[in-house]
Amino acid sequence: MIKTERKGDWILLYTPEKWVGIVLEDLFKTVLFASKKQIHLYKMEKKVLINNKPANWNLPLQKEDVIKIHLFHPVPSTIIPTFMDIDILYEDDHLIIVNKKPFIDTHPNVAEDTATLLNGTAFHVLMNGEERQIKHIHRLDRDTSGCILFAKHELVGNMLDYMLRERKIKRTYIALAHGSFPAKKGTINKPIGRDRHHATRRRISQNGKNAITHYKVIAEQKKESLSLITCSLDTGRTHQIRVHLSSIGHPLAGDTLYGGKPIFNRQALHAAKIELIHPITEEKIECYAPFIDNPAIFSGFDIYSI
Repeated sequence: MIKTERKGDWILLYTPEKWVGIVLEDLFKTVLFASKKQIHLYKMEKKVLINNKPANWNLPLQKEDVIKIHLFHPVPSTIIPTFMDIDILYEDDHLIIVNKKPFIDTHPNVAEDTATLLNGTAFHVLMNGEERQIKHIHRLDRDTSGCILFAKHELVGNMLDYMLRERKIKRTYIALAHGSFPAKKGTINKPIGRDRHHATRRRISQNGKNAITHYKVIAEQKKESLSLITCSLDTGRTHQIRVHLSSIGHPLAGDTLYGGKPIFNRQALHAAKIELIHPITEEKIECYAPFIDNPAIFSGFDIYSI
C-alpha cells in the first residue's frame, strides 16, 4: 500500500521504498501514466511539489520525500448532470463504482443525450460539492446491468485505462444461457466483427478483432432448459459474451438479437463483480453488484459465492 493524504485540492503521496531512486518525470510517465500534456501543465503551473518546494523533475526521489500534487482543483464538466437514483457500490476521491440498472446507456452517444448513467453519476458528484470531468472506464450494453467503473480525475483515468488494457481489472458476469453445456467450463476464442447486414449486431468474423471469453457452469435449470454460468473476459469487444455464447449454440435467455427466446424483458446478463488494485493507494477493491431486476431474473443465486 502507498500512504496518501488529501489536503484541500492537493494529494500527498509518501514515497514508498520501491519509488526511491526513480526520477520524478519518469515516475509520472511510467507509474502514474500522466500524459505529456498533463506533465507539461504540472510543470508550467507548478502543480507538483516535493517536500512543499517546487519539484525538480530531473532529480530522483529520496526516502521520506513527500510528493504533493494539485489534483482536486475544480474542472468544468462537459457532461450535463441529470438527477437519477443510482446505486453507488464504492467511492473515494479518485474513482466510483456504480451498479448500473438495465435499460439505460452507459454514456451519451450524442451531446443532447442526458439520460445516461454518466449523466446521473456526474449529478451525484456535483451534489457532493465536487466539480469534476468524470469518465467511464468501460461500458455495458444498454440492457445489461451491473458494475461500471468511473474515474473522477484525468490522472486516475489514465491509470485505469492502462489497467484495463493490461487486464488488471477483473470483471465477472452472471448469465442465463439456453441449453445444457457439454462441459462444465470452457473458453471461446473467436474473433468478432460487425455484421454488415445489421446496424448494431456483431458476428464471428475471421477478419474481426481477437476475442476470448471464459465460462463456467454454476447450475442447471433442467425444467426451463437453462444454464446459470459465470463469464470472464480477456478482451472487451462489443456484445462479446452474447455473440460468443450464441456461436456455440447457447444464446442468452431474453437476447432476441442473438437467438435467445424472449422469456425475459432483456438479455440475462449481469456484471456481478469487479476486482482491481487501487491505482493510487494500491489497496485491493472488490465490489459485488446486487441483482436489481423486478421480477428477478437470477432468483435464488448468492452473488457473493462467485
